[in-house]
Amino acid sequence: MKKIYTIFALSAASVAFSQIQKVEPAFWWKGMKNPELQILVYGKNIAGNEIELSDGVQIKDIQKVENPNYVFVTVNTNEINVPKFKINIKNGKKNIGSYTYELKERQANSANRESFTSKDVMYLIMPDRFANGDEKNDSTPDLIEKANRNLPNGRHGGDLRGIINNLDYIQNLGATAVWLTPVNEDNEKVYSYHGYAQTDLYKIDGRYGTNEEYRELSQKLNKRNMKLVIDYVTNHWGVSHWMIKDLPTKDWIHWFNDGENGFKRSNYKTTTQFDTNASEVDRKVALDGWFDTTMPDINQKNPLVLKYLTQNAIWWIEYAELGGFRVDTYPYNDKEAMAKWAKAITDEYPKFNIVGETWLSTAGQISAWQKGSKTGEAANYNSNLPSVMDFMLYGDLPKALKEKEGWDTGMNKIYNVFTSDFLYPDINNVMVFFENHDTERWNEIFNDDPKAYKLGLTLISTVRGIPQIYYGSEIGMRGDKNKGGDADIRRDFPGGWKSDKVNAFNPSNQTSEQKEFYQFTQKLLNWRKGKEVIHTGKTKNFVPQNNVFVYFRYNEKESVMVVLNNNEKDETLDLKRFDESLKGFSKGKDVISNQEFLLQNSLTIPAKTSMIIELK
Repeated sequence: MKKIYTIFALSAASVAFSQIQKVEPAFWWKGMKNPELQILVYGKNIAGNEIELSDGVQIKDIQKVENPNYVFVTVNTNEINVPKFKINIKNGKKNIGSYTYELKERQANSANRESFTSKDVMYLIMPDRFANGDEKNDSTPDLIEKANRNLPNGRHGGDLRGIINNLDYIQNLGATAVWLTPVNEDNEKVYSYHGYAQTDLYKIDGRYGTNEEYRELSQKLNKRNMKLVIDYVTNHWGVSHWMIKDLPTKDWIHWFNDGENGFKRSNYKTTTQFDTNASEVDRKVALDGWFDTTMPDINQKNPLVLKYLTQNAIWWIEYAELGGFRVDTYPYNDKEAMAKWAKAITDEYPKFNIVGETWLSTAGQISAWQKGSKTGEAANYNSNLPSVMDFMLYGDLPKALKEKEGWDTGMNKIYNVFTSDFLYPDINNVMVFFENHDTERWNEIFNDDPKAYKLGLTLISTVRGIPQIYYGSEIGMRGDKNKGGDADIRRDFPGGWKSDKVNAFNPSNQTSEQKEFYQFTQKLLNWRKGKEVIHTGKTKNFVPQNNVFVYFRYNEKESVMVVLNNNEKDETLDLKRFDESLKGFSKGKDVISNQEFLLQNSLTIPAKTSMIIELK
């Protein structure tokens, strides 16, 4: 990291030379609720010159910083009556640089765009490992790391075109929203496929495709009444980001004087954010420490940084017609700054949903991050963040299915998760999942046992919240993170490459083992699409008995009984226990088996099986 400050010093001392090298955002839109636009103009010693705007456009503010290569120009877009104007760099009367800035027309009803809700099922894809739709972009001259499918942590060639080519598969599976891990440029030397060390926030990585292809993917999803969800990273950038190489200000990133060349690793204890007794040193290292030496920690407290991140987020929503955000490592950011960030976005788009990665272990800690939370309010904080991820359920679900029932083990462990629902101000806007791109594969934990998969998927598909599934689990994909690291839980989807022997994207080509996983997933998720009672209905839990968990989802129109038998043997339930929820119903139909039966004295459920019973 010494190079950052070396480059900084050199740029400050360089001779006057002021060609415009970058303008961000490159264009904007008329009619935004917040008319104030801050334009970053970058070029060698650009601050030593005058800046004028053409066509009578007035500059509201010019902010120069310690690095003379940057100028931040603020305008009021409501006061601009031309579609284009020039940003002119002048040395006296001489014009030494110019950029034509465009204010585009917004699409109709853009501000009221729909976003993901509990009606949706989110399908998480790691683009490099899903499908290679364009072999010509596997390696590009301007990006350092080249494709090598033989390297587990290398670039494998999956891209946006591969996803576009397989939208039928995703839609037929029953997913209605697609979350991609970051696809912005990540131009690091190695291990760049994951995308979380971004080097250009306004540009899609050329090995995935182009900005236009990203927008094409979103538009094609929208035509199918599906949504594209961007994975947004506010906490850190890649060390090779062009702004990190030539910092606008020293406090653009967090720098530790007692660290190794400014670097100090985070202690990852984000519980310090709400710990009223936390030491300042622990809180600072948690929030300001870096994830890794290649990921400088961004300082959201800097107003210029916060404005840059806010405008970039809004730019992608408007440009790519997005349907939501998932925000990486949310509690590692400055929470006051992020509250402003989230509010700015949701003020501009009132229906827009943002789910934060709140990787904490208890409902009290997680719920504090949701907008309007009473636990957050107790700490004088409102995050303005609409949605959070239920990491408590994620952590306890595999343990519960492996345990025998006890006071707080087995299915009681899952029941106990739901007893904390009162802490969430919007319980239907919580993401539920049993794995993602950072965790052990579910099918690895359970040795590809379809019964365990069906129990887990039944639960997350029928409880409150927004279910999220991870690509490949629907065909039984495995991966051992403990042995093979991250690469093993991010294997290539079979059929995504021309040389693959099995094409699992085509159900007729799937193996019998893959079919069992796929058919169950497809049936359950497509059934869920039209079930308002599951999307927004109330819940009634019955305390587990004999390691069987029964709960009801109900509204004024219908009621569904869900039964999860976690035993190694069949269990017979005495239906009298459920009279308060069965009153008025005499029949039931199991969604999975299509079996219809009378609701009389008892119900027998096979071992390690789930039932979803529509009551009639």
